[in-house]
Amino acid sequence: MAIKFNIENIVASANLEVELDLYGIAREVENVEYEPEQFPGAILKLKDPKTSLLLFKNGKLICTGAKSAADVERAINKAFSLIKKQIKRKLPKEK
Repeated sequence: MAIKFNIENIVASANLEVELDLYGIAREVENVEYEPEQFPGAILKLKDPKTSLLLFKNGKLICTGAKSAADVERAINKAFSLIKKQIKRKLPKEK
């Protein structure tokens, strides 16, 4: 018996290896919430693909809500293009 299933929510993480200005991102990019006293990351909500990304000062991010690996890739690339002006500096590679 084959059980049918649907993929509804993929969670993926990435490391941009840069330092992000979360205040600048919240000011300059639409659909971003940043309340550092409540949560240390900024929340970016994309409509296409319909995903949410948690952005952290250390350049790490979490993408949620994607339904395929292709959606994850599109979401991360779109987020990067929206926030690239708010990169403070490139971080050294972790060992």
